[in-house]
Amino acid sequence: MTSTLQPATATEAVKRPGRWLALSVLVLAVLLVAVDATVLGLATPYISEDLRPSGTQLLWIGDVYSFVIAGLLVSMGSLGDRIGRKRILLVGATAFGAVSVLNAYATTPEMMILARALLGVAGATLMPSTLALIRNLFHDPRERSLAIGIWGATASAGTAVGPIVGGFLLEHFWWGSVFLINLPVMAVLVVVGIKLLPESRNPDPGPWDLYSVVLSLLGMVGIVYAVKEAAAHGFGWAALAAGLVGAAALYWFVRRQLTLPTPLLDMRLFGNRGFSGAVLADLLTVLGMSGLVFFLSQYLQLVQGRRPFEAGLAELPAAIGAVAAGLVAGRAARRFSVRAVVSGGLAAVGLALAALTVIDQSTGYPLLGAALLVVGIGAGFSFTVTADVILSSVPREQAGAASAVSETAYELGAALGIAVLGSIVTGVYQGFTAPAGTPSDAHESLGGAVEAAAGMPAQASGVMLDAARGSFVDGLALAAGAGAVVLLAAALAAWFLLRGQRLDNAA
Repeated sequence: MTSTLQPATATEAVKRPGRWLALSVLVLAVLLVAVDATVLGLATPYISEDLRPSGTQLLWIGDVYSFVIAGLLVSMGSLGDRIGRKRILLVGATAFGAVSVLNAYATTPEMMILARALLGVAGATLMPSTLALIRNLFHDPRERSLAIGIWGATASAGTAVGPIVGGFLLEHFWWGSVFLINLPVMAVLVVVGIKLLPESRNPDPGPWDLYSVVLSLLGMVGIVYAVKEAAAHGFGWAALAAGLVGAAALYWFVRRQLTLPTPLLDMRLFGNRGFSGAVLADLLTVLGMSGLVFFLSQYLQLVQGRRPFEAGLAELPAAIGAVAAGLVAGRAARRFSVRAVVSGGLAAVGLALAALTVIDQSTGYPLLGAALLVVGIGAGFSFTVTADVILSSVPREQAGAASAVSETAYELGAALGIAVLGSIVTGVYQGFTAPAGTPSDAHESLGGAVEAAAGMPAQASGVMLDAARGSFVDGLALAAGAGAVVLLAAALAAWFLLRGQRLDNAA
């Protein structure tokens, strides 16, 4: 089935004044979320040293944000369609800034996990609102493609700004300062957004079904938790129970949406092959990349001994590649085809990850930098075009729900990637052989090993750290290989599922 955009009506063809200024406010929200996600990786060694989390707690700190946001995105996107996307964006941005303070001043691993979960609740309001407002601000397909490219490029720029700014802060202040950088961005977003953003909502939304909200949250969290537990500890009773509860909740969620006159999520959207293919491509892409990305900052700092600011600069090629690709992705998809651009981008990321399977403790930066650049370019092409396809496949009044599905795939992929690939890294790492007298904390995480080495005799600490770092790198290389397989499979799936898909050229 070929899916194309319908020509804009006369009303839609009128270009809204100030739409580009409004877009600048929306990308601030994207920047807010992107910066927060990337600085966590840099701050992880310091959080490990200060809060002393176990290996499992460290994974929870890394992925509980994605668990919660994945469970609430559909609900928040639908809520924005009902009460107003501008309203929920501004409320969410205010809450995001406030909860960032709680993250900054967490004093225990449990408090940090709770703070990250609350940040997920606030974050769930931001991304669907920004994409939905773009769908309503830009009626011209070419302008909308460019706007989505800028939106995606800003998210990628945030991945560069986050490590660089975060690295500078970590070298001069305590780790909590990396979360406080959200406050000025939030303040600008709210103050300027009140004046510039137009309100938009579904004119006939129907009631917001709270039962569906609970089912969606329970289902997503249950499934992701089950995968995480199975990857870390095998298929035990906890993983099985969580998986069954999650699957049952999602089953009833789908059944309920099919019977409601105004569902939280219109399941008929998935009947569009282009929509479904784009969502699947996003999920598999992030799944294959996120586990590696989460541990890369630790590799640069704790294995290669780079300072936080230097580690942030080292990750810059990925952001540069993604920004450049995002800005031209729409044009490339029109010149060639949607499936060629998406599949080609995913294949490039897969090959770059495959190249990282040969890394060791002394791998030079040319290989790392080149691989990160290719990852950024491939991801920039893929994510920008799939976002355009998803938004183009639905009526404007359902833009919030469709955007939420897109972001749910992204966050679910991130959670699964950190859970599965992260557990591969952790599992391989914990098997290293340590000299007698090594504290048990050294086997929990590489950060714990570095901390434990400070209290050991020099010779023993050197032997222990060398073994720990070698084992960590072995796990990272194995995770990169698994990610490469996932990305190449995603490229193949996108080639078939996006067959015949086109971006419209009409104004």
